[in-house]
Amino acid sequence: MKNEETLLLFAKAIKSLIKTQPLDKITVTDIVFQAGKTRQTFYRHFQDKYDLVNWYFEKLVLKSFEEMRQGGSLQEALNLKFAFIEQEHAFFKEAFKSNDYNNLIHYDFCCIYDFYKKFIYKKTGKDLSKDIDFLLNMYCRGSVDMTVDWVLNDMPIKKEEIVQYLMDAIPDKLEAYMI
Repeated sequence: MKNEETLLLFAKAIKSLIKTQPLDKITVTDIVFQAGKTRQTFYRHFQDKYDLVNWYFEKLVLKSFEEMRQGGSLQEALNLKFAFIEQEHAFFKEAFKSNDYNNLIHYDFCCIYDFYKKFIYKKTGKDLSKDIDFLLNMYCRGSVDMTVDWVLNDMPIKKEEIVQYLMDAIPDKLEAYMI
């Protein structure tokens, strides 16, 4: 539990710093100073500040996909994901602006693509065929792109609407595997 508290202290620090400056301008020194911890402690847990952002994203948002593992629907999981993003809008808006190699956009894609791939494997017992893998890859990229657009444009539609649009956008060939 002590490790979790330390990790959350770093997350709280970066959330506070992100309110006043872009993520790409924040340094690890800024984060450790704000958190009242040492650089050594930071690097014991994270590769860099982007790793911290990705961990926090996973902590908040990917919890929602556990719903699916436990029998919940994709729509319920997406509603939870977008509720978390909405609650942390300022944080995610800055995090999605980053162009770093380890940025949140890439991490979000990898997380949901891997999650769906494992989910489908568990459901079917088979690896994805080329066409299903292509559709899944395309759907995940589009889903992430629309999520980023929604966040960066200050959420111009309700979270329930974007969730419904994402549900409607699932290619027919994928629907049997994901819903």
